Amino acid sequence: MSVELYEIELRELVDLSTEPEKLADGFLFTEGPVWDPNRKLLIFSDIPADTKYRWSPEDGAQVYRTPSHFSNGHAIDAEGRIIACEHQSRRVTREGLDGIEVLADRYRGKRFNSPNDVIVAPDGSIIFTDPTYGLKKADEGGPQDAELDFRGVYRIPAGGGEPALLVDDFMQPNGLALSPDARRLYVGDSGVVHIRAFDVSEDWQLSDGEVFIEMQRGEPGATDGMKVDERGNLWSTGQGGIWVIAPSGALLGRVLWPEVTANCNWGDDDRRTLYVTATHGLYRIRARVAGA
Repeated sequence: MSVELYEIELRELVDLSTEPEKLADGFLFTEGPVWDPNRKLLIFSDIPADTKYRWSPEDGAQVYRTPSHFSNGHAIDAEGRIIACEHQSRRVTREGLDGIEVLADRYRGKRFNSPNDVIVAPDGSIIFTDPTYGLKKADEGGPQDAELDFRGVYRIPAGGGEPALLVDDFMQPNGLALSPDARRLYVGDSGVVHIRAFDVSEDWQLSDGEVFIEMQRGEPGATDGMKVDERGNLWSTGQGGIWVIAPSGALLGRVLWPEVTANCNWGDDDRRTLYVTATHGLYRIRARVAGA
C-alpha cells in the first residue's frame, strides 16, 4: 500500500489503496505542472533539459517549447494565459495569444535571483517565490551572480506594475499556495524543510508567518510544490512523497512515491486528479475531493 494513514479524515480525501500512476518517463528533472482546462492538457517543465512539455491522454508527452529559459513553476490566470517562472532569464512571464510578455524581472532595479514557483490569487494578483537555485548550476540556468542579498516572496498587482516584496526572511522560499478563502498563504522553505503560514489582509499585508509544519524526516526530498483542496487541506510534495495536511497543521497522511516528488497541481474537468512531477517521471492519482 502506498498510503500512510495518520488521521481518519484522510479516508474522506483519498482511497487508501491508491497507487501513483506513471504517465510519462525519461526526463531529467520535472517541475511546474499546470492544467489548461481550455485545451484539456497539462503543461510541465524539464528544467535541466531547458524544455517545456505538454501532456494529454490522447497524445502523451510532447515538446511544448524549447528553449524554455529553464522554466520552473507555472500557473494559469482567469483568461487561460500561462504564467511561468524562468530561472535563466530571472523573470516571470505570461504567454498569451500575442506571444510572451515579461511581467517582472527586477525589484528596485536589481534582477531577481531565479523565480521558482507562482500562483494566481482570486483577485488576479500573481504571487511568486525567488530562491537562488537557478543561480547555482548550469543545468538550472546558471551560474550567475545574485544582485539581491535576500530571497523573497513577491506580489505583482492584478493590473501589472512594480512587484511588491511581501516577506524576505526565508532561506530558500519554494512552493506556495493560498487557502480557498485567500486569507492564508502557505510558503515552503526547502532550505530548512518546513512550511510557514501567513495571514493575508485585504491589502496584501502578511502577518503571523509561524511554522505550519516541520517536514524533516531524513528521507530523500524536500519541501517543494504544494496545492490546496476545496476543504482547505494542503497537499505538499515532501520527503517520501505527497503529504496531506489539515488546515490545523495536523498531518493526515502521506501518499508514498517511487521517486522524489517536486511539484503538483489539480487537473481534469472535475479537478480531482492530482498531477505530480517527480524527478524523471510524470504521475497522477485520483482524490475524493477537488482542488480549491
